[in-house]
Amino acid sequence: MLTKLERTEQKWGGANRLIDQWLDHRRKLLVQYCKIAGLPPYDQDKGTLPEVIQVKQFCDLLVDYVSEGHFEVYDQVVSACEVHSQSSKELAQKLVPHISQTTDGALDFNDKYAENQAEELLYDLDRDLGVLMHGMETRFQLEDEMLEVLFVNYADSITEPS
Repeated sequence: MLTKLERTEQKWGGANRLIDQWLDHRRKLLVQYCKIAGLPPYDQDKGTLPEVIQVKQFCDLLVDYVSEGHFEVYDQVVSACEVHSQSSKELAQKLVPHISQTTDGALDFNDKYAENQAEELLYDLDRDLGVLMHGMETRFQLEDEMLEVLFVNYADSITEPS
């Protein structure tokens, strides 16, 4: 997922401050995921659970990321598409509900892990992370598709947020 993010950043990085910020938040989310999942370069000893605080930090990043998309980025992308073409607006509007479907999984994960301090809950973490990140990978692909429509067709007209 980090490799795909790097490609996304190479394609669209620097074009818009809000998009850059959003992709930076995606990177932070994925790095924290690697930490709690024990993935390289954050390998953990086999059988070692992450600390509860690390999981809480991941939950905070997760909620911030999905909220930022819904309340800041998607509206700007749809609005930019709307200015130029009804078909692009329709495509962007079609993608948003599919992206939104992945929000429920993120919020369910957050509800389970954000405030619960019980370490025994962490025994479910690997399974729950797998389900969550499958949904998030789908979300990232859909978000990138929406950005592709915007940048391929309208890169010159994207305005910075005020």
